Amino acid sequence: MIYTTAIPSPLGIITLASDGENLKGLWIEGQKYFRNSIREETCQKDDLKVFHLAEEWLSAYFKGNNPSLKHIPLKPDGSEFQKQVWEILCDIPYGQVITYGDIARKIAVKKGVERMSAQAVGGAVGHNPVSIIIPCHRVIGSDGSLTGYAGGIDKKIFLLRLEGADMSNLYVPKKGTAI
Repeated sequence: MIYTTAIPSPLGIITLASDGENLKGLWIEGQKYFRNSIREETCQKDDLKVFHLAEEWLSAYFKGNNPSLKHIPLKPDGSEFQKQVWEILCDIPYGQVITYGDIARKIAVKKGVERMSAQAVGGAVGHNPVSIIIPCHRVIGSDGSLTGYAGGIDKKIFLLRLEGADMSNLYVPKKGTAI
């Protein structure tokens, strides 16, 4: 059984999902792949400790603080490759950005291979089931394009500005996944 709750945020309603102990999902209402990783039956249960921890984290975050992830037990479902990418996402400093290519290079080093596909990394980033807390909004195209955010480009911009990221060399492409 997977438990869910919904909370308001500056981005709209956020749905949280848990197995009762760990946070397995966080989606902004209407985002691409909404609840896509949840295969089990769900029921609403608002009083889980992990939901309170996530709400406290989100409250601090939306006030412009940089809360620690160490108190939130995260257990997103995904392939080993996806989990490796999501682990790298958690290491991106607050207010900083990294490219899909940079992540691909990190994965290649970890796997001991010469190259890794930035497109494969993009797929893993896009299917991150715990958005915001696992900060996929901090990933950009190699040319500075704000692309690939399942929550929508407007929300990606909001989150990066909230964190005080340097937006001077970033742009919204006229075509692509950010539109």
